Amino acid sequence: MKTFALSNKNGMRAVVTNYGGRIMQLLVADRQGGWQDVVLGFDRAEEYLKENHLGDFGAAIGRYANRIGNGRIVIGGRAWQLPQNNGPHCLHGGPDGWQYRPFEVVHTTDSSIKMVLDSPDGDNGFPGRVRVEMVYRLTDDNALAIDYSATTDAPTVINMTNHSYFNLNGSAQGSAMNHVLTIDADRYLPIDPTSLPLGMMAGVQDTPFDFRHPKAIGLDIDKEDEQLRNGSGYDHCWVLNHRGDMSRRCARLESPATGIALEVFTSEPGMQVYTGNFLDGSIVGKGGTAYGRRSAVCLETQKFPDSPNHNWAESNPFLNPGERFESHSVYRFSTTE
Repeated sequence: MKTFALSNKNGMRAVVTNYGGRIMQLLVADRQGGWQDVVLGFDRAEEYLKENHLGDFGAAIGRYANRIGNGRIVIGGRAWQLPQNNGPHCLHGGPDGWQYRPFEVVHTTDSSIKMVLDSPDGDNGFPGRVRVEMVYRLTDDNALAIDYSATTDAPTVINMTNHSYFNLNGSAQGSAMNHVLTIDADRYLPIDPTSLPLGMMAGVQDTPFDFRHPKAIGLDIDKEDEQLRNGSGYDHCWVLNHRGDMSRRCARLESPATGIALEVFTSEPGMQVYTGNFLDGSIVGKGGTAYGRRSAVCLETQKFPDSPNHNWAESNPFLNPGERFESHSVYRFSTTE
């Protein structure tokens, strides 16, 4: 397990470990000219070994991010049974997903790191040997760019995301419910009480899920609503309007306290928003901080949950030999007055 420091010409800094491709630290400027670490996690890389799969802080998630219903997929008429590590469902690639593996670091610069991982056929029940490449870059417009690519020797499914927990007040600064969130999405995926999508899309208008205009995350999160009850808050995938256009911002997050703003761009069709509903203070992170409920928000760009079991035209999770999986996301930071 190793750590690597990245920086850009403006002084923005990231610390990454090859264990699960985790982003341990992300230092960005606030409106006062100071620096804030805006991601939750731990001070030392070895502490991620002890998190007991409760947070997946900062990790690269694979082979399939989010949930697959009943841990079952069908490819080419053949059914495959995957681990059921989240109630009846397979979550984040199973109990030994890529976030718990050491990646091989093959190239570094002052501002970037490239890592690779070979996932064997049958890994956590998934078919096909997959080789994945992952690049993190700090750009001089103060963005963290993440690029994934992968190939396979047999038909399989793949869905990757980064599981950073953002608190733009600073990683040890309590609740993130004062953050103002905007999402360019007219629809989202409703879930059942086990957090699995119901298989339909619903409009956000006149619901607590309408973030088409800037709104504090905490404004509606405790309203009486079946979907909020099912997710214990927000733990849902929004269907992005941008149709994979990387030039179109799909989300914006801002802290009124620090003036730090985060804009998200992605080639993916969906974004899972998770508001740290199951953090309960039992995980003690950076500087001895106990991470309490809703002390951060995850903005996980990805294909839709359970896509292998639905015919969603926007979200094709299948990868065949001779094809290349590619996924790109950018998290760009700035400050407001």
